[in-house]
Amino acid sequence: MHKLRRHALISALSTITVATLLATGCSTHSPATADKAAASTAETPAPGAAEEHLAVASAPTGGATPTAVADTNTVGQGKAKKSALKVASYDKKSGRAVIAAPPSGSRAEPSATPSETTSPAPDDTATPQGTSSGAVKPKAAVAVGDVIASAPAPGAPDGVLAKVTEIVDTAADGGTTVETEPAKLNSVLGKSEADGTVPVDPSTLKVDPLVQGVKVSWAKTGDLSFGPEGAKLPLGSLRIDVGAAVETAPGAPASAAASVEGFVQLAPEVAFSYDGSGTGSSPGGAFLGLTGEWASQWQLKSRAAGATNGTPIRIPFAALHADPVIQVGPVPIVVNLDLVCYFQVDADGRLTVDVEQDLKGDFRVGGNFTWAKGWTGVSESHMTGEPLKTTVTATGDVKAAMGAEATVGLYGMVGVTADMAPYLRAEADATAGGSADGAGSASGSWALYGGIDLTGTLNLQLSIFGTPIFQTKIPLGALHKEWLLTKGKAHT
Repeated sequence: MHKLRRHALISALSTITVATLLATGCSTHSPATADKAAASTAETPAPGAAEEHLAVASAPTGGATPTAVADTNTVGQGKAKKSALKVASYDKKSGRAVIAAPPSGSRAEPSATPSETTSPAPDDTATPQGTSSGAVKPKAAVAVGDVIASAPAPGAPDGVLAKVTEIVDTAADGGTTVETEPAKLNSVLGKSEADGTVPVDPSTLKVDPLVQGVKVSWAKTGDLSFGPEGAKLPLGSLRIDVGAAVETAPGAPASAAASVEGFVQLAPEVAFSYDGSGTGSSPGGAFLGLTGEWASQWQLKSRAAGATNGTPIRIPFAALHADPVIQVGPVPIVVNLDLVCYFQVDADGRLTVDVEQDLKGDFRVGGNFTWAKGWTGVSESHMTGEPLKTTVTATGDVKAAMGAEATVGLYGMVGVTADMAPYLRAEADATAGGSADGAGSASGSWALYGGIDLTGTLNLQLSIFGTPIFQTKIPLGALHKEWLLTKGKAHT
């Protein structure tokens, strides 16, 4: 009988061994060779189909945005699920967080890898001081290795994207104090893919006027507002009206004073895409940027600030900030958006002008990642303008811009900075006056140009996607376009 059992066991082991060799292809690679091949695969992931396409949309309104939790210790690591858990508090400096247990009656997705602190071992006979024998320690709300993605929470106005590294304590109500470290987006998005743009609700933008005379109006679906001058705003637009004096250059006479007035109208959208296909540890592609519609109408009057000596005078007139939450499948992603609107004047001090421009168009700026090229900048703009008023006196040049400096990041980490500067440029070689139809009233010639300068940088923190880290800021790529608005030769 013993011989028969031993024979059966040997036969079973042989079958398993043969099956294993067939499955692995009878590999003869040495351990070192296998490790090298694995490292090569991690560095350059092979293309592969994404497992799931996730919708990109605004976070739900009318209630708290659900938290997402991914268990990186399971086979399906990186696939986050909605959870009723909440970040009750977070300390960014120390990384310590308190995770509140789900409310009574709700169900959170349980972690596939329970923390060792969630329940005592069956043979554990130690009794903590002040605890009666047989008491069961509450189960921790999360486990070591879990990655938490949360909308803004107490102590975390920029949201939380963090991996649990240690369970510190579990309260009687199930709330868990944990130590965390920063995590990457690919740890919660995994092999999925997503692509979309989300409008920024203009009512959520906090506006800080930087000069006197700034007026703000906005419109969104179901709550239409109107501009200060009665202009009807398209839904989803923010309008900033301003009238300000332009400071003179050092040493310029009092007669060099000038003024700028007009408005900027924006309908910004956050552009986000992610491609988790491939076999490496990083995604195959990613994009983060800002896009939207732009309209402005503004007027520059008088001596244009005197001579600026090659250093333009910049006057910020409004700072805007918002932290919109976009929902990528089950994952809430907090976008940090800052805009600084400004006037900028560069002049030689000899030209007196009264010019006005109506400008409309769109823009798209951001950072794009592919394995073939790494991170590259994207800067696009399609704008057209027309002159509303043109009066140029004396000989000289002046260039004036009404622009915005935009910064877009994720979870409080700066990703893309772009400077969009639509401008007017006037030049004249004698005393001349004209209008859009080219008519003049004195001898000489003049010309008025419209244009846009778009510059910016990609920052180190874009590695939050889980892509390779670059050591220096990468230029976004300068865009310069200029077009003739009107010109003329005056006759006596």
